[in-house]
Amino acid sequence: MKMKHNVGNDMQKKIRLGALISGGGTTLQNFVDKTKAGKLNADVVVVVSSRPNVKGLERGRLAGIDRYVVSRKEFPDVASFSRAITDVLDRYKVELVVMAGFLTLYRIPDHYLGRVMNIHPALLPHFGGKGFYGDRVHQSVLDAKCTESGCTVHFADNFYDHGPIITQRRVPVFKDDTVETLRKRVFEEECVAYPQAINLFAEGKLDEIANRLRRVIKK
Repeated sequence: MKMKHNVGNDMQKKIRLGALISGGGTTLQNFVDKTKAGKLNADVVVVVSSRPNVKGLERGRLAGIDRYVVSRKEFPDVASFSRAITDVLDRYKVELVVMAGFLTLYRIPDHYLGRVMNIHPALLPHFGGKGFYGDRVHQSVLDAKCTESGCTVHFADNFYDHGPIITQRRVPVFKDDTVETLRKRVFEEECVAYPQAINLFAEGKLDEIANRLRRVIKK
């Protein structure tokens, strides 16, 4: 479903991002803010949401970004759902796909292998996999009585929270932490780590990692 848009023509000098969202869009907002501040060598040119009526779509509208809803419920399987997303990304000549709180499996086509990033609110490989997202992750960290947590940016493959790690940032976990306080502390690091990873990609400094992922998946 195409939604009302307002995209300018000033996005050609930076790499073109396609953001996949499912909820509030706080990570998307971080990208928008970092771009405006001159700290991100990229522009989000299209937002694709797996759910309608989420706040992330409104954030995209306010930023003047084209928005689409590709609802998982409208497709019989992951393959057809993923093809619909890829069709949108291709239309916008996206150079890097950034998962920004995307909660549904996206089957990555060959031409996007090594060009899809994800961020996870824990130190992978711990507390990752299907069903581990958002506050569920933070609660699991607290339940396990971990003394530290953090975030992980990685290249995505066709499994949940899997693929070569690009960067991690760590935070302490305090005895009196709640899900809310831990979430806030981790998100502050996410706001640094994800733009750093995107900038590394834009500078061509992640080519070796991306190529290694392609070779592994295509075996």
